[in-house]
Amino acid sequence: SLVERESREYEEMRGVAGVLWHRIEIGMPLQVDATMQYARGYDSSRQTWWAPPRAADKIIDSPFNTYQINGLPPSPISNPSLNAIKASLNPVDTNNLFYIHDSSGRIHYAETLDGHNANVNRYLR
Repeated sequence: SLVERESREYEEMRGVAGVLWHRIEIGMPLQVDATMQYARGYDSSRQTWWAPPRAADKIIDSPFNTYQINGLPPSPISNPSLNAIKASLNPVDTNNLFYIHDSSGRIHYAETLDGHNANVNRYLR
């Protein structure tokens, strides 16, 4: 379900799955924004479960907040598609630990926090 919420098409899903599996393998928190959105709950002002995450969401006390807990959440956060399931079973083998989506939805990967911060500055600011 995390791969479903964090990506759009099959190859992108494989890339995101690769990053998430890599994080699990090294004991790094998953830090998936979609889990913060889920933990925050329904946003009645925007009428959506998936309102853009805020920095304050990272401290929400919830077993679904993957910024605060290690490992997978206790249950799915959405209904995964068949492509998300297949991608999770056949992820890209990668050294990447980070990814972001720019304003057009294109994904950008990085192996290091410095590379990730450079992507944030380049594509989101």
